Amino acid sequence: MNLLNIIEEIENVDPEVYGRLSQRRDVIKNITSFGSKVAIAALPFAVGTMFKKAYAQSTTAPSVIDVLNYALTLEYLESAFYNAGKAKGTALIPADAASKYFNQVTTDENNHVTFLTAVIKQLGGTPVTSPKFDLTGGGGNNNGPFADVLTNYSTFLAVAQVFEDTGVRAYKGQAGFLLNNQVVLTAALSIHAVEARHASAIRQIRGLTPWITSTATLGNDTKISLVDGNYDGEQNVTQGGVDVTTLKSATGSTTSVAVATAAFDEALSSDQVLKLLSGSFIVK
Repeated sequence: MNLLNIIEEIENVDPEVYGRLSQRRDVIKNITSFGSKVAIAALPFAVGTMFKKAYAQSTTAPSVIDVLNYALTLEYLESAFYNAGKAKGTALIPADAASKYFNQVTTDENNHVTFLTAVIKQLGGTPVTSPKFDLTGGGGNNNGPFADVLTNYSTFLAVAQVFEDTGVRAYKGQAGFLLNNQVVLTAALSIHAVEARHASAIRQIRGLTPWITSTATLGNDTKISLVDGNYDGEQNVTQGGVDVTTLKSATGSTTSVAVATAAFDEALSSDQVLKLLSGSFIVK
């Protein structure tokens, strides 16, 4: 098999093929450099996979503006939520918790909205307008499963955890679409990191571990069990093709599922996130 001839023939049909595969050339080089029968046998599968990914991404990937507007919609939700909570004052959020956590979190979310709006405009795009929200998760009737979200601190914390945990995974799911714009990617990852800190803080306030395990929605946490879908995929123990539970710990024992899942956070696609939030918390 002459791999270069194959790519040359495809280039005659698609002159942009090298641009599509620019990040995959090293993979081809590494595979062919082994010179072993195993490597050669793997070439058809490897090449087919790479071209499949290249052309699938070129036709389905959202634009940078699409990703930023998606992120802005999520930030609108979080900003509206924390501003509504702050407006209730100590009738909802204890003064100590407000000064230590929620005043800063509210400021962060408002800044994220301002920042994303400005970046979208700078890139020549049009920022989406804020949709209407039902913070009770009732799809617009304001009497959903979290009906007391702005009067019961426990419920407020549960919803905050849902939004933050989901937001962290949502940003992770979009990072790959920003690879061609390193400035925007860096900014998005900076917001992602702050959202992760928010999630960690709120989980600790609720008496939970700051990281998510495969059992995050089990137990007596009935408020969170109402939105179990927010944790879909967190039971995954395979990373980079390696079953993490088969790895030995420092003591020589195998890694437990709880440890394996807590060590890695899973991404959520935009479709998954919007399916979870739209129609319940986000009202069109």
